[in-house]
Amino acid sequence: MSYPGIKYRTAARTCGPQPQNSLNLTQTMKKTAFIVCLALFCVTHVFAEKQIKVSTIGAAIPGYSNRTDMENIVKEIIGFWDQQIKQVLPDQPDLILLPEFFDMPSGFSTRVQEEFIKIRGSKIQDFIAATATQNKCYIAFGTLLTDEAGNLRNAAVLVDRKGKQAGIYYKNFPTIGEIESGIVSGTESPVFECDFGRVGMAICFDLNFEELRDSFAEKKPDVLLFMSMYHGGHMQKNWAYACRSYFVGAISGRGTPSEVRDPLGEVVASTSNYNNYATATINLNSRLVHLGYNFEKLSLLKARYGSNVHIKDPGCLGPVLVTGLDEKIPIDRMLKEFEIENMHDYYNRSRAVRAKQLKIQ
Repeated sequence: MSYPGIKYRTAARTCGPQPQNSLNLTQTMKKTAFIVCLALFCVTHVFAEKQIKVSTIGAAIPGYSNRTDMENIVKEIIGFWDQQIKQVLPDQPDLILLPEFFDMPSGFSTRVQEEFIKIRGSKIQDFIAATATQNKCYIAFGTLLTDEAGNLRNAAVLVDRKGKQAGIYYKNFPTIGEIESGIVSGTESPVFECDFGRVGMAICFDLNFEELRDSFAEKKPDVLLFMSMYHGGHMQKNWAYACRSYFVGAISGRGTPSEVRDPLGEVVASTSNYNNYATATINLNSRLVHLGYNFEKLSLLKARYGSNVHIKDPGCLGPVLVTGLDEKIPIDRMLKEFEIENMHDYYNRSRAVRAKQLKIQ
């Protein structure tokens, strides 16, 4: 097998042992071929991972406000989520999202909550870690915990395919009631590197604050995970579009849909009144592109790549979602080939042109 850009030299055959330098050359060729094969495998593997399955479960544990047998409650919560998660496992998801406070019984006072947290310890998270490991998937969930400094936090936790904690986010904007009950606000908006892309997380009331949304947008996550007890309405669409990312929401029961949205903000999968779970295959090898200056270029792109590129036009907006369906070709390479700007760069260029005009005036 030959590879473009690699020149091979073949040692001459002899009846006796080959000279030492010829042996070295042969070994070098073998090493070079191995490295090239490995590199090609890695590239293919990376782009194969751009298409992933995500599952959301919009369930809520039963209320336990009149009970004091905390150890039994912990066991029952583990049993509850074991059954809920099993609903999506046949789809072999890469990521499963659970709601805010997924393991916190409702109706407990702050004092009882703190007692429950101590008794719960890491038991429920250990169950999640074991489930993630067994099924080789990421699992994210919202919970109430005490951090290393002893602060009470409304937290989002991401566990990786090996059951290790891959990231933790503290709710930046707890409600006034939460703050008065002792929950300390987070101040950071981290984005975590997963084997398929970059993930950000937000919790419930966070969705109302554009400064947090803009902070995430600057970090360009591939997927935003939203754990909540309320839906947020059009704000979900707003966040997906502003951050140019897929948006997965898990809403805690109450019949409110838990949805998966594409970077245009459109729903691609949703729970229903019959099922509290949904799974979608999403392709992260995609970019938002504005139609401005790009109509002809997009036509040429489609003509060149045919069924290996999909252009989704929601209408009435201007931007379209361009998705590469050939796992070996990154979407940025496709766009660069036809000098097509992504939406983010187009808007920044518009800002620069405007600034230059105003400076001249």
